Amino acid sequence: DGRGKISASESRLIESPAPGIISRRSVYEPLQTGLIAIDSMIPIGRGQRELIIGDRQTGKTAVATDTILNQQGQNVICVYVAIGQKASSVAQVVTSLQERGAMEYTIVVAETADSP
Repeated sequence: DGRGKISASESRLIESPAPGIISRRSVYEPLQTGLIAIDSMIPIGRGQRELIIGDRQTGKTAVATDTILNQQGQNVICVYVAIGQKASSVAQVVTSLQERGAMEYTIVVAETADSP
């Protein structure tokens, strides 16, 4: 991505089993998405994983990016994972997040549709 070397204080295996539900710390603090319908009907907990699925052109990316943008100043690290999207679509999301300063607290992981 041209952003320089990543310095790390520790390393972990890429593929390791996720801890069981019992050993995880419980989710007790809400994460405000900024979307009233989601925050009131299906609240998301801070630290919780959330899968956004739906048909094409239904606003999945908009929900994800709006949620990321709403975390500015909240001491939250966001991870946006795009699987099977066009490289140009992922680039648009990254550009949008950069323009709004959200890449300071966001990690983007992508496996685009044109990847082997």
